[in-house]
Amino acid sequence: MRPAPVLAAGGRTVANLLSSTEWMLPSPATQVHTVSVLPSHSPSLRHEFAFSNLATSLRNGASGKGSGELGSPRFYMVRDDLLHPLANGNKARKLDALLPLLRRRGATDIVRIDPRVTCGGCQSAHAAAVGKFIVNFLYLGTLCGTRNQAPYTAERRAAGCSDRVAGTNGTVIWADDVIIENLVVDEDSIDVNGSRRVVIVKEGAGSVQALLGVMRLVEYLSSLTLFGKDEKVHIVVDAGTGTTAVGLALGAVCLGLQWRVTAVMLADTLERYKEREKSLISDFKRLCHELYHGMVEDGSHDSLVQWVDRSSPRRFGKVLHGEIAMCREIAQQTGILLDPMYTLAGWEQAVKLCRGDSETKVVMIHTGGTLGLFGLAQRYSLQFTTDELRQSKGGQP
Repeated sequence: MRPAPVLAAGGRTVANLLSSTEWMLPSPATQVHTVSVLPSHSPSLRHEFAFSNLATSLRNGASGKGSGELGSPRFYMVRDDLLHPLANGNKARKLDALLPLLRRRGATDIVRIDPRVTCGGCQSAHAAAVGKFIVNFLYLGTLCGTRNQAPYTAERRAAGCSDRVAGTNGTVIWADDVIIENLVVDEDSIDVNGSRRVVIVKEGAGSVQALLGVMRLVEYLSSLTLFGKDEKVHIVVDAGTGTTAVGLALGAVCLGLQWRVTAVMLADTLERYKEREKSLISDFKRLCHELYHGMVEDGSHDSLVQWVDRSSPRRFGKVLHGEIAMCREIAQQTGILLDPMYTLAGWEQAVKLCRGDSETKVVMIHTGGTLGLFGLAQRYSLQFTTDELRQSKGGQP
């Protein structure tokens, strides 16, 4: 394990930054479950391992000592999927500091209508999360979306959609401009009829302000006795845009933790993920220029995050044969819902790591994905039915 970089000014300044930030979530607290990895002895199971959620076992009065769980490989699951029934996981974390900032800078209070345009498809979980939170946290809002296309095309379409939402008297700005350039509303330009101020938020909330919510999670986890500041911890997360992974790694570095972050690449190339990581860290330095005095890194490494391929690489969005069945079996054994596109990739990596390193605590961040299961159930309806019904209709498990 490579040594973690350290913040030259120490972790205290970043802790002060987090304590002074206004948050959307009332608390960073989340549940942490322990998952035990067991050999599969059942002929009915389709996979090499069986799993047990020790939190569930202990709650039901079982000690785990007589079931082969004692001494078995295990990893910890941060249950951010339980933050909200639909708008959960890393979406809530990345919006934790972003939405309060936009409201404080006048996007809601002055305009009275708080439009958000999210770059991404109509099935984007980020779009749904933003829509939920602008209604419940910002009280008013309009949400538009663009089709999934090349990034430059999506941004151009988002700008065009924003112009239509803003109208002739409204203004359109990007969330990054609000954050980095410290933009505020010019009170002299406020229209008495309530002109609209449209803020464009990138797909996945991939902005520097989104990093703070993820760093807040790292600070909370480091306060638990389970993951003490001196513990060797290896965090695993699935990577869509990669923003969550960068926030986790940056939080560990800035808080002086000897924690390592591995991100499973799902939607882009290694080069693009490294470019995005470099850009986010650069923006973070600009945002915290008064508190951040520079980072001292091990010169032999050019990345805070270890980016790895999925165990079975494929085009993004493709579900391989047997993966939905595996998610179903994991849910039956542990009570933990996974989706085959995102969180199953993190689960597979966590299982691999905990079986190979008994001295390091492996921690998987459950990034949500609950909403995506509804779309998958429509695409693969037979695989979401009982075995008997599926076999009667000729569906494959």
